[in-house]
Amino acid sequence: MPGNSFGQFFKITSWGESHGKALGVVIDGCPAGIKLNEKDIQIELDKRKPGQSRFTTPRREPDKIEILSGTFKGKTTGTPISMQIMNIDAISKSYSNFKDIYRPGHADLSYDEKYGIRDYRGGGRSSNRETVARVAAGAVAKKVLNSFKIKTIGFVAQIGNIRCSKFVEKYIEKNPLRISDKSKYNEMTALIDSVRKEGDSVGGAIEVRSTGVPAGLGSPIFEKIDAKLASAIMSIGGVRGFEIGIGFSVAEKKGSEVNDIILGKNGSKIKFKSNNAGGILGGITNGNTIVLRFALKPTSSISKEQESINSQGKKKKLKVTGRHDPCLCPRAVPIAEAMVNLVLLDCIMENQLSNIKKISI
Repeated sequence: MPGNSFGQFFKITSWGESHGKALGVVIDGCPAGIKLNEKDIQIELDKRKPGQSRFTTPRREPDKIEILSGTFKGKTTGTPISMQIMNIDAISKSYSNFKDIYRPGHADLSYDEKYGIRDYRGGGRSSNRETVARVAAGAVAKKVLNSFKIKTIGFVAQIGNIRCSKFVEKYIEKNPLRISDKSKYNEMTALIDSVRKEGDSVGGAIEVRSTGVPAGLGSPIFEKIDAKLASAIMSIGGVRGFEIGIGFSVAEKKGSEVNDIILGKNGSKIKFKSNNAGGILGGITNGNTIVLRFALKPTSSISKEQESINSQGKKKKLKVTGRHDPCLCPRAVPIAEAMVNLVLLDCIMENQLSNIKKISI
């Protein structure tokens, strides 16, 4: 199965399944000399781990990180960093009743069609449980980006048809939904509670902003940084839409309304009148804040009775049992932040080779 690696210069390869013994990631290309310990990574994993509130799956996984290689005396050595997270609370018997039935909205059918075999326990490799490895790798990337004073923050911008109208950064990690607008909290929680009681789920949207990003990251044509960001975000299970800057709204605007007027430049600092482009022009960062948004579908695993077929093509009815998030959005925020950080660091490392003046021996 190809497709388990991401990045060119800061390259990660993840492994493991939802109900396997463990999951993990190998990072190749991390610079030596970065201060790094398990606590740095655990902070990010704790944001993603299940069982945080009634708005997430009740599966209880401590997601304790273990660094196996690539560090010595609290610093990276430049060699591959290998990390693993043990699965502690997998209950595979919950899936035995529909091991031969294709769950609507899941990858059961497509995996069978492609490989002729699949791990039906929690979805195996197709489960979003695999993203724990991405968050671990993203935490390492975040440590490196800190030295460049680059900061990435994500938040839930929408749940169902309820949208945040304010951005209060300090509030994001103070509420279990990770929304940015306190005035929408009660309405959003009521919606999630309502669909959960119905045995259903609800979708939403997440916004990610990266500040301190220098101009010049990304390359033309097929290596555009917005294309890389789109690939990174769309690789997260359940993502069904992606946009940069003002995104799809450009379709109803004029050029004079969309163009970001350049007000001036002072050294490496470039000032714009607006940021409709989301910090990227021609596939290359322009020094403005990177702004992206993406839509997440409702959780496919719902306890409402649904129609489907089994592996023999016979019609079947099923109710999906097990423990599942009524809304994917709250725990998807740290995953998105991790993927954005992986792209930014990879582009920074690539940028060191873009101009002979940047190469020193």
